[in-house]
Amino acid sequence: MRVLEDELFPSTPGKVKVERAGTMSRHLHRCFASTGTMFLWALFLVAMTATYLSVHSFVDTSSRYFAASWGGLHWERQIRASASPRRPPGSAEGAGLSVLVTGAAGFVGTHCALALRRRGDGVVGIDNFNSYYDPSLKKARRALLGSHGVFVVEGDINDGRLLAKLFDVVPFTHVLHLAAQAGVRYAMENPASYVHSNIAGLVSLLEACKDADPQPAIVWASSSSVYGLNERVPFSEAHRTDQPASLYAATKKAGEEITHTYNHIYGLSVTGLRFFTVYGPWGRPDMAYFSFTRNILQGKPITVYRGRDHVDLARDFTYIDDIVRGCLASLDTAGRSTGTGGKKRGPAPYRIFNLGNTSPVTVPTLVSILERYLRVKARKNVVEMPGNGDVPYTHANISLAREQLGYKPTTSLEMGLKKFVRWYLSYYGYNRGTHTFRNS
Repeated sequence: MRVLEDELFPSTPGKVKVERAGTMSRHLHRCFASTGTMFLWALFLVAMTATYLSVHSFVDTSSRYFAASWGGLHWERQIRASASPRRPPGSAEGAGLSVLVTGAAGFVGTHCALALRRRGDGVVGIDNFNSYYDPSLKKARRALLGSHGVFVVEGDINDGRLLAKLFDVVPFTHVLHLAAQAGVRYAMENPASYVHSNIAGLVSLLEACKDADPQPAIVWASSSSVYGLNERVPFSEAHRTDQPASLYAATKKAGEEITHTYNHIYGLSVTGLRFFTVYGPWGRPDMAYFSFTRNILQGKPITVYRGRDHVDLARDFTYIDDIVRGCLASLDTAGRSTGTGGKKRGPAPYRIFNLGNTSPVTVPTLVSILERYLRVKARKNVVEMPGNGDVPYTHANISLAREQLGYKPTTSLEMGLKKFVRWYLSYYGYNRGTHTFRNS
């Protein structure tokens, strides 16, 4: 560096020597030599800078990769272990399935994943643990799944890289797609979340499925909400579903059309399930029966809606265990997808079923049952139903599911609510003597 500094700066600052003509050739040689040296140093600096930037980029990329909630050899081992069936091919239920359950930390997802694991199927879950309702309940469900050997990936179904990685690690035989933005009223506050989850997320998942090798069979949760303004009861799969009453219903109806398209073009085996008001232990806090229970125990008033002309609202309340049996029967009878490498080789099954209880119950009757099991009288505010997308009445015709799935609900609302209340008091630690919650 000393030589370079001598060439760049005069030895005596502020003074310049006058050169004799006889030494001109020598100085020209020194000038070109200095220029060559500078050029070499410039190349060296450029190379060092490029090397630094490359290493920095690699380190930054690597740190982001290892800081992610998925990826790596240990993660892959967990995925494979969770996805491995544990029942022999000759068992009564047949060969074990390997199922990717989306929305696995949700209400229905948790129950289905547990049921699949208990009978010996391989199960991997994925859930984004969003804050639509208290994420601590979802994390408690994940802990429950973990205690039964079900691994749940924290991620979003819109993440195409994550989905591609999952299908690369495990050749899933089936996908049970339960991830969705739920709730009718919330759509008026945050409509974008419904498009993001129920439409964009569904398309991302279908893209991953049609590119997978082998292609899995897909069972997914539509909704009884697709019947919308239909007034023919009980609701049948043959009835019109082109008059949705809410954005939530519209996204589910769109999902039915989208899945039909992927079935037609790519040969994906698709079964859509229209759930009717699912309830039970580990349920969603935004559901009426859940919030009624909480408010009744806390001495807070509950809002009971009525339809036009003071007609009580009624719902076809369906207990979670009955829904789970319908989901597993749908997986078992799904039939194979027929595509390879995203190309259809032949027709594949496309089915839609109602899963309900077939016995609608009015909301005031629901409240009276809760009062009896909670041993507390509810403080009710009875108001007319606002124009928020809710419908006054739901009633399922399940003849098709009974015929093709062997679906037969067995749990009455009385028995189902009794089981729910027992779970609720246990989970939240309610002390009847002091009327307080130990874990609140």
